[in-house]
Amino acid sequence: MDYRALGRSGQLVSVVGVGCLDFGGRMDVAASRAVVDTAIELGVTLFDTADIYGPDGGSERVLGEVLAGRRDQVVIATKFGHPGVDLGFGPAAGAKGGRAYIRRAVEASLRRLRTDYIDLYQIHMPDPATPILETLAALNELVAEGKIRYLGHSNFAGWRLAEANHVARENGLTPFVSAQNNWSLLARETEAEVVPAAEHYGVGVLPYYPLAEGMLTGKVRRGTPLPDGTRIADRSHLVTEERLDRVDRLTKWCEANGRTLLEVAIGWLAAQPTVSSVIAGVKTPGQLRANVQAARWRPEAAELQAIDDLTSTHR
Repeated sequence: MDYRALGRSGQLVSVVGVGCLDFGGRMDVAASRAVVDTAIELGVTLFDTADIYGPDGGSERVLGEVLAGRRDQVVIATKFGHPGVDLGFGPAAGAKGGRAYIRRAVEASLRRLRTDYIDLYQIHMPDPATPILETLAALNELVAEGKIRYLGHSNFAGWRLAEANHVARENGLTPFVSAQNNWSLLARETEAEVVPAAEHYGVGVLPYYPLAEGMLTGKVRRGTPLPDGTRIADRSHLVTEERLDRVDRLTKWCEANGRTLLEVAIGWLAAQPTVSSVIAGVKTPGQLRANVQAARWRPEAAELQAIDDLTSTHR
């Protein structure tokens, strides 16, 4: 397993992370424990969850339960402040990027995770109602108190990443060290502004949905039914002709070069200089082992360029 710095910080993370979206929901405690056990065995350290994953914070609850006795072997990343979910704090908690809300959210996550600190605390979505200065100041207090070690954001545009970095530096506050965004060979919009901004400001990128919600697993092909029980089967609107064209081109390249689609999807992202860890959701130990194996591929410059050409939106 390779380990990389989380942006310009002293925190190291495994190049492959575990997305815990299904913990406590589609996956029960036993299934979640099996994945966590395998992750630790393989040297995977980064577990990414959120307070809205699973019913009533189920993902955090299950993760806290299965990590009992081995908390110091992992890096826990969780999120707060998703605008589309009401966690029942009430209107007195205020906007989701505000000081009062953050205080309530972090204490609730700490309880569910059964820990006294969170390695990476990420704002889930931008909060237009709250100045980023207030959000950063509130998070800075939690860092000073030892409840949070590092700060990150998710789904920020490039300009928001730059603004947050500038505000943190100008006010002597703890900066964000990571940016979690949707990035795959079928979703490359992040490359336009977020990735260059992250590189400039030393922010580590954590791609989520690296397998394009299942389209890059090798199980989705033109003219075949979508696999039952999968995420992509529930989001068939993502299976467009243009995307299928890119999958077809990648599949032919893989067949000609002795690679799997999974290797190309994860290996290409892992080779990007701004990427700290590739976060992929898994349901079984076998899926996790496959992801870890895929990340071991080291594409050469010519291979990276060929894959880029095959999947570019400007083709």
